[in-house]
Amino acid sequence: MIEMILSIVLVTLLFGFTIFIHELGHFLVARWCGMTVDAFAIGMGPAIWKRTVNGVEYKLCAFPIGGYVALPQMGPSEESGKTAEQEGRNLPPVKPIPKILVALAGVTFNMIFAVFLAYVIFWESKAIAPEYETSAVGYVETNSPAYTAGIRSGDIITAVNGESVSTWEQYIVVTALRDQVTLDLRRPDGSTGQVSLPTTKIVGGRIIPGMYPKNYVVVLGFVADSPAKAAGVLPRDRILRLDGQELFSREQMVDLINAAGGRPVALEIDRGGTNLVLSVTPRFNQEHQRAMIGIKFQIDEVKKPMDQIKSHATLIFRILKALVTPSESRAAAEAIGGPVAIIDIFLDFASMGLMKALWFACLLNVNLAVMNLLPLPVLDGGHIMFSLYELVFRRPVPARVVAFLWKVSALLLLGLFLLLTYRDVARIVSARQSRKDPAAAEQPAAPPAAEAPAPAAP
Repeated sequence: MIEMILSIVLVTLLFGFTIFIHELGHFLVARWCGMTVDAFAIGMGPAIWKRTVNGVEYKLCAFPIGGYVALPQMGPSEESGKTAEQEGRNLPPVKPIPKILVALAGVTFNMIFAVFLAYVIFWESKAIAPEYETSAVGYVETNSPAYTAGIRSGDIITAVNGESVSTWEQYIVVTALRDQVTLDLRRPDGSTGQVSLPTTKIVGGRIIPGMYPKNYVVVLGFVADSPAKAAGVLPRDRILRLDGQELFSREQMVDLINAAGGRPVALEIDRGGTNLVLSVTPRFNQEHQRAMIGIKFQIDEVKKPMDQIKSHATLIFRILKALVTPSESRAAAEAIGGPVAIIDIFLDFASMGLMKALWFACLLNVNLAVMNLLPLPVLDGGHIMFSLYELVFRRPVPARVVAFLWKVSALLLLGLFLLLTYRDVARIVSARQSRKDPAAAEQPAAPPAAEAPAPAAP
């Protein structure tokens, strides 16, 4: 119960600050440009707290699903849906460039916050995700269709249905949009191959079950009476090979050690840039019923800061592309979630720890920045579109046209919000029921590259 309360508090703070930092960008740049600011609101709907300072009404509203800065010189009011001209307010006109700067400020602040979070996550991590061949397969379960089709640890996925991929995230997204996929593979020996497999439906998309990404075998610590520790293995050592066989994942190493039984194995280790070989004799563990060498893995792997940002942005742009691609639009639409789904996923990440919550907050800020640049009148991208029109044609878009387009887009977004909310609630209720009834549960999703499941200490 305490953990749930802490998760809720953490999500509320991070989600609220994401909204706040976006609106703060608009507010600060608008004031810098000398524009009139009517209100600064966090949340939507009726105000539960408000105070007016220097002519600006600051508000906390009932529904924590967004926020706004009321700038009458930018366009229609968030509350009335009318422009300053339609309300009879005689405000000085604002040139297009300041309007564009104000519109860009919110997304810019979100991106700055995302980069800050990415650096915090990177600095706090004790293990770095693989930098090269990041679309490489780290492990394949022996009872999976992928294994039966011939996919093995170390194979690199170069394309999915003819679309080139270079990261595991790209592979996941493209696979999630198709009932059947064809994977182009490059084997560790340099040969190439092609495998066709059906995908399995999960909540929010589709996957090829039983196949996981490459990860590093980095030693975190040891269990009691560890053969590896006795042999000279140290924390932070990265195990590169076992008996000369290259390791592509922790899961692969577990299998190889178990297969060795009580036979000594040679571990090739990278210790601060120096390679050395140690001989370790596995010992059978009664609790886990397999041979082990007694190490604990470091599994909280993260990418470098700008690689995190690039990965998040690539994911979002690929989903947007899928939405306008006829063969992928239906699957992409099914994968999209509204505020309820976002909060539910956010809570799941928060329950895993602070760094996981920050990782999702980073993704959320990148997502908010990208989505707000879409050219819809009610979004920042719409303000930029109108300002560019004014810049090119030397006259603003007529106020009645702006107000009409604003109202239409607001109604469409409200309808989409209600539809997604209904679907999100139905999915969450169904998922909760499935957890109570294992026979009805759907296949769990393959974990992201930074969260490959770690086996027990080998």
